[in-house]
Amino acid sequence: MTAVANLRPFGRRLFPALLLIIMAPLLSACGFNTIPTQEEQVKAAWSEVLNQYQRRTDLIPNLVETVKGYAAHEKDTLTDVVEARAKATQVQVTPDMLNNPELFKQFQQNQANLSGALSRLLAVVENYPDLKANQNFLALQSQLEGTENRIAIARRDYIEAVRVYNTSLQTMPTMLWRLIWFRDKQPLPTFTIDEAAQQAPKVNFNN
Repeated sequence: MTAVANLRPFGRRLFPALLLIIMAPLLSACGFNTIPTQEEQVKAAWSEVLNQYQRRTDLIPNLVETVKGYAAHEKDTLTDVVEARAKATQVQVTPDMLNNPELFKQFQQNQANLSGALSRLLAVVENYPDLKANQNFLALQSQLEGTENRIAIARRDYIEAVRVYNTSLQTMPTMLWRLIWFRDKQPLPTFTIDEAAQQAPKVNFNN
């Protein structure tokens, strides 16, 4: 009897583990993992957006200094870029940003303002042939152009990841898992600023 009694606690501990092993494939097959998996995909896509925006931010000081060497009297335009860059870096980027619509909107707007300031700066460069021929500027131009393309791709991938995730929260059968298990999951924000405000700066000076 003592041996049997000693086995009972072990059996009570073993049963939940066995149940989990049996249930795991069933839960996976019926979409239990869909919501958390898609949420991680959204976070990964958002990280790439931030990475590319940071890449652009890092290019700007050298770009401003290079332009200043040839067009120092374009003070207002240069100041606009510096100030827009400062505002774009003021927003505290945290993992919770996607769950804070106001912070997310502010981040978007600051990046759009920086895009606009860069566009104006690069338009001014058209008036300085020597600057357009400067090798350092040409290298920065190429890097900025590539970064703007990467930003566009990263934003597109993020928007698509959010679309898939938000759809799962509102459609069957994954909607049931949200109601039963993932009650704290809410639709995530996407880019909503007018497309005209988010256009990449024109950086082609070959014409």
